[in-house]
Amino acid sequence: MLQERIEGKWIETFTRVFEHCKVETGTVVAILSETQSRPVNVQLAELALHRLGAQAFHLIVPSPVQSTNVPIRSTGASIALQGIRPILSALAQSEFVVDLTVEGLLHAPEVPEILKNGARALMISNEHPDTLERLLPDPELTKRVKIGLKKLRAARKMRVTSPAGTLLEVDVSNAPLGAAWGYADRPGLISHWPGGLCLCFPQAKTVNGSLVLAPGDINLTFKRYIENPIMLTIEDDFITKIEGEGVDADLFRDYTAAWSEEEAYAVSHVGWGMNPAARWDAMAMYDKRDFNGTELRAFAGNFLYSTGANETAGRHTQGHFDLPMRNCTIFLDGEEIVKQGVLQGELAP
Repeated sequence: MLQERIEGKWIETFTRVFEHCKVETGTVVAILSETQSRPVNVQLAELALHRLGAQAFHLIVPSPVQSTNVPIRSTGASIALQGIRPILSALAQSEFVVDLTVEGLLHAPEVPEILKNGARALMISNEHPDTLERLLPDPELTKRVKIGLKKLRAARKMRVTSPAGTLLEVDVSNAPLGAAWGYADRPGLISHWPGGLCLCFPQAKTVNGSLVLAPGDINLTFKRYIENPIMLTIEDDFITKIEGEGVDADLFRDYTAAWSEEEAYAVSHVGWGMNPAARWDAMAMYDKRDFNGTELRAFAGNFLYSTGANETAGRHTQGHFDLPMRNCTIFLDGEEIVKQGVLQGELAP
């Protein structure tokens, strides 16, 4: 297991990321964490902000009481803030928020209020600093992510195929977009580090087809590589059939069924990875406690299918899967943007 201690190189890593976020002398920064946050990352954030001359302060909240007997992992929808007004006020009045909550605030209900006055926020994924060090933001990647977003914004249809048998069609017209390039550099923006992906939240009843999780694809909720195929039938956004033999399919079926609401079977978001520095095989190198999996959401050329909450479609649930898939081909209105897991054209590094 890697050691969690302060390293000079990691202070420098955090400093460089905060410089991308336009933190400078006098910037008012809230360091948001909870009692179960990774202490070394909280400490590194404080030291890096001190180095930059920021006016930083800590907001520490107790990790929330578990409300379900189902373990929840890697949702990006922290419930740690609990809507507590003084906390939200302090965050909203800051210029920059460093989000070190365990699950992250990306999909938390309080985000609009935090950002409404122009605060910007960076979710630092609950990773060991060793991962963060390898995946520093790259302005060149930012340019390509923005090109990908432009293509996604203009598209009406996404079509995804794979040699394993995936054939999925998504109406992406009017779908709210999401993206992250690893830093937050303008008012009202929330991003996450590591970064490098393009995605959207489809409207209701716009996702249909079949999705085949093949060996080497990833279930990030379990932090587990798929070893035996899982075949999913999707009708009007909802998984209506889960087929497959072995532990992978059993885990998928039982975890999803553990949620009483049918929304756990529905699509949350779809998109693709853009980061050539991120590696699909990185999970094999870390203990589970040292790894949160954001890198695998972003590795270049993956198709990312996620289940669970989708506010665009009026669906809310804590049941959630992030499923990065390899070797897929992705079309936007007939344009091949990913070919068998390889970024194409302007999106290629």
